[in-house]
Amino acid sequence: MRTWPALEVGGLSQPDFFQAALTDFDVTAIDDREDLWRVFFHTATERARAAVALRAEFHDLSIECVDIPDEDWAARSQANLRAIQVGNIIVAPPWDTPITIVVQPSMGFGTGHHASTRVCLAALQRLDLRGLDVIDAGTGSGVLAMAASLLGAAHVIGIDEDGDAVGAARENLELNPRASVTLRVGDLRSAAPGSANVVLANLTGALLVSAAPQLRQLTKSGGRLILSGFVTREERDVLQAFAPLQIEHRAQEEEWLCVTLR
Repeated sequence: MRTWPALEVGGLSQPDFFQAALTDFDVTAIDDREDLWRVFFHTATERARAAVALRAEFHDLSIECVDIPDEDWAARSQANLRAIQVGNIIVAPPWDTPITIVVQPSMGFGTGHHASTRVCLAALQRLDLRGLDVIDAGTGSGVLAMAASLLGAAHVIGIDEDGDAVGAARENLELNPRASVTLRVGDLRSAAPGSANVVLANLTGALLVSAAPQLRQLTKSGGRLILSGFVTREERDVLQAFAPLQIEHRAQEEEWLCVTLR
């Protein structure tokens, strides 16, 4: 099995200075754990040259020459990498690619800045939506519907009785070409759009109570209802309207609640 020449470095108290010193050498990769660094080199000769120079410069460090078996060490050493953001630029490994949704502020509710929208987005991400059907009841700007699509849902319908809101949602869809959402103008109580595995309803407490029968009818057996847009003082009335469905998850931000029912 092939091995890689490396230095194991312990006792780093000023890692920035040490990493700067490594620029003088032909380094392949660095596995920078908190307690022990592994610095990989292309050749044993270069490792030896680095070891001599670094020991002379950093007397307080433990620097040992080791040979690391080639067991996909690069992939393992980078497996915990996550996306970072600097200003408006995001650098991400492929397994942690952020989902970006562009929303033009309008009269349609749901720019992502309201607490009820945020807790809904968080609840969506707790589910595996791949291959599922989703209905966003009261879609507003369409942000939740687009999020469901980008999270892997097979078919997403957004419905709202406000034609202006649906018009704004269509404009937002054009800004997010990777999202696939069917938008409809209509009232759930008179124009139900079929049924789905997951039904989103970020409405008001009063609307959730009055539309509870229709929202339950929209949800397939074994599916989930994600309800938000109501506050703590309305929680009992909302949950009673959807009894005996069980709470799978509950989240709160400020006074705004979101529950996932199954």
